[in-house]
Amino acid sequence: MNLMMNRWKALAAALTLVAAPVASQEGQGDVVYVPTPQIVVDEMLNMAKVGPKDFLIDLGSGDGRIVITAAKKHGARGFGVDLDRYLLKLANAGAQKEGVSDRAKFVEENLFNTDLTQATVITTYLLPEMNLKLRPKILALKPGTRVVAHDYHMGEWSADQERVLIVPEKTVGDPGKSYIYLWLVPARVAGVWESRLAAGGEARQYAFYFDQEFQEVSGKVTVNGRQAKFSRFRLAGDAVNFVITANLGGKPVSHRFNGRVKDGTIEGNVTVTGDAPGPRVIPWTATQSAHGEMKMGNDAAGGR
Repeated sequence: MNLMMNRWKALAAALTLVAAPVASQEGQGDVVYVPTPQIVVDEMLNMAKVGPKDFLIDLGSGDGRIVITAAKKHGARGFGVDLDRYLLKLANAGAQKEGVSDRAKFVEENLFNTDLTQATVITTYLLPEMNLKLRPKILALKPGTRVVAHDYHMGEWSADQERVLIVPEKTVGDPGKSYIYLWLVPARVAGVWESRLAAGGEARQYAFYFDQEFQEVSGKVTVNGRQAKFSRFRLAGDAVNFVITANLGGKPVSHRFNGRVKDGTIEGNVTVTGDAPGPRVIPWTATQSAHGEMKMGNDAAGGR
């Protein structure tokens, strides 16, 4: 983590020094403007799998190229926010020129005040301290919301995907390279969940005691009150996928659980192997009986 933080500081310093001449020209913006290279824009949208059903919000939208590209190439809708009136005029004119002004809008607004609840995709090219300040608001969004950032991470919330692009025309930050990060907002599963499954000719009581730090889930599982073997797993938005091994009838029985979290329940199926000839797939529903808190690391206050 120290290596990552040192790289952030170096990138931030270089960005500030090189980009100072193109800081806000009109309005109240105090964030320097450096355009994201188009090859990076395309890769960001591809990583997020943006499509016609998506609503994208770009925080610090500059000349609007991310929202305009999302609308023109991917059929998405959305808007960008910025405090630089010159760039807002440029972005809205660009949307008009590309024929997507009905789906790509740009408004003057402080990005920390922007309502993000309708977004299915959020894009940023912001310094790490700004990402950290935004992080709690983003983590409160609907599970599965995709967040894709250029160059800067979100602290101890590790990315679900990372890519490095060689971009010869990029002269700021880490010249010649762009770092792209993708996160899926995780469902909140910390707490206790209970299930009753009919397997092996008898009904068994399952209890899942989940601890959660961002999308990483650990804890323990019991079957009929006896602890089963359980390894931590990683949420993918609202999707859970994990394996336990329980000693049932004197032999190890493997359970692979797959499901989706919604409104205090997890619904899916479990594949049971080891207590019958061949694996069996049976429906699985878990109900949350006690709530816990999702841990947000040591940098949750907004940086170190």
